[in-house]
Amino acid sequence: MSAGAAGGSVVSGGSVAAIDLGATSGRVIVGHVGPDTLEATTVGRFANDPIATPDGLHWNLLGLYSAALAGLRDALRAAPDVASIGVDSWAVDYGLLRDGRLLGAPFHYRDARTERGVAAVHERMPHAELYRRNGLQFLPFNTLYQLAAEPTELLRFADTALLVPDLIGYWLTGQARTEVTNASTTGLLRAGTADWDDELLGALGLPRGILPSLIAPGERLGALLPGVAASLGAESGVSVTAVGSHDTASAVVAVPMRSESAAYISCGTWGLVGVEVERPVLTDEAFAANFTNEGGVDSRVRLLHNVMGLWVLSETVRGWEREGHAIDLPTLLDSAAAVDAASVPVFDVDDPRFLPPGDMPARIDQWCAEHGLAAPRTRAEYARSIVESLAQAFADTARLAGRIGGVDVETIHIVGGGSLNRLLCQRTADRAGLPVLAGPVEATALGNLLVQGRAAGFVSGSLESLRDLVARTHAPTRYAPRAAE
Repeated sequence: MSAGAAGGSVVSGGSVAAIDLGATSGRVIVGHVGPDTLEATTVGRFANDPIATPDGLHWNLLGLYSAALAGLRDALRAAPDVASIGVDSWAVDYGLLRDGRLLGAPFHYRDARTERGVAAVHERMPHAELYRRNGLQFLPFNTLYQLAAEPTELLRFADTALLVPDLIGYWLTGQARTEVTNASTTGLLRAGTADWDDELLGALGLPRGILPSLIAPGERLGALLPGVAASLGAESGVSVTAVGSHDTASAVVAVPMRSESAAYISCGTWGLVGVEVERPVLTDEAFAANFTNEGGVDSRVRLLHNVMGLWVLSETVRGWEREGHAIDLPTLLDSAAAVDAASVPVFDVDDPRFLPPGDMPARIDQWCAEHGLAAPRTRAEYARSIVESLAQAFADTARLAGRIGGVDVETIHIVGGGSLNRLLCQRTADRAGLPVLAGPVEATALGNLLVQGRAAGFVSGSLESLRDLVARTHAPTRYAPRAAE
């Protein structure tokens, strides 16, 4: 627990910096945090484009690290009093190292190699038994499946495996630790604990020795390495603080909700739909519904389900742009809003066919043909169909999350980039029959900054206190449900 959380003295406020790596872009943010202050300024923004090589799809992690360092230089010029740096990113992916050297570019979770990992794991332990141990929903790219897909010789040669934000932290400080909220997405933690499941690792034939010790959000990882500090122009006292390094864990910190009566949707490339509970829910209903129990800040549990999210829309737009069409997303969504909702199909956005990159309109056409529905015809109709399908999935999953988690959901909060999509927010409210509170857009960055600020003593209190600060400084937009169209 941080000093602020433990009741230590709170100063008037101070500055911290966040490295926030998303699946399509990355940012460096300077934050000023205080008892009545929560400000975030983006000082660096950069693309995150995967690279396809003959052996598969990879992340350009060295490029991301270089861009993050450039952003930190700008952050320290803008706020020389930065006391701390925190790193968050997407989950599950990792780099393998030996003697501190990275053994190749980390694979992208959408790479097809994970299929053989699933078969290898389930041959040794069926998913139902895995769920009782780790509480994790089945996703074919979960870290344990990726590790099982690695060549045995490579795993034997490696001495360390670090998840993406932990790898960035290692390069910054020289300290190899695994932050616990992100570790909970690997499938290798025992549900309800902050411990690696050694028995599971043995059963799956995975090497325990490559997994570093765990660190909790709010704990100090270490000071910047002298060479890194010099290259950034940083003061010697700047350190790296562990945050909810899984970006959804950070985002949920900044959802201005009452957890006993609300569901949240962290909406970006993925739509993470769930509720916050005190302990894992490992019931037959949770297993059948493919709900996951992931670690949250302050030992909370994020009971949620992954919905495909804005990936389907963004990949559709990218496909049209590759064909030479200039697409302005706000204009497209305005056109979609003018389409009669009843005239377009509602399809299953969670169908596995929508996971890999590719021609999304053709896949929507295929799904519609298989289910006897008329496919969209125009770009506006495709966009409206995607929005309606996402809204239905969000509404259904939020209600289901409440039932499984024992939460009487009265409000749905949407944070992240999806909170800017007015049509999606309104249609989610309409289809759920519940009010939607949209925002903050920068929830992940704000959650990262808040955990650092509390650790530094700039703010204090529980998650509820931090969320109250978010509500006071970043008031959400309310969408009331309308009668069925």
